Amino acid sequence: MIRLAHSADAERIGELWLEMVAYHAEFDPVMFRPTPHGAALYAQNARERLEDPQARLLVAEAEGAVVGYACGLIADLTTGFFQPLRSGLLSDIFVAESHRRRGLGRALVERLALWFRARGVRQFEWHVSAQNRQALAFWAALGGETTLLRMRAEIPEEGE
Repeated sequence: MIRLAHSADAERIGELWLEMVAYHAEFDPVMFRPTPHGAALYAQNARERLEDPQARLLVAEAEGAVVGYACGLIADLTTGFFQPLRSGLLSDIFVAESHRRRGLGRALVERLALWFRARGVRQFEWHVSAQNRQALAFWAALGGETTLLRMRAEIPEEGE
């Protein structure tokens, strides 16, 4: 079942966020290094999102437990040098490993898409690790296409 998140879900959402970070650290250990209180900070952020009219926080529930979540935001994804581009941003989505491949991720995305559309937003974006083959296949199955690639290079030490 997909439903709106409640304040009481915030701690569990923080725990799931920490699982998501650990999962993504397998692909990118440089980027995904949570602070010691990262889950608690994320839970607080989740509570704040519940009050934000430009945000939607959903949870996936199975057997009475929260097993996934997704957060969507309405934002201008351009800088002041470009024409404004009001868009949806799927900032986070995660389903616990034990509950994947049951349609919960798809259902979370579809519910967010309905919310975006009801607010006049006709497109949404997200970030995905280039090494996460499972996620790339998931997004392709939902009609996602690559628009930009984010790259990184190590700066060599002096004398190397």
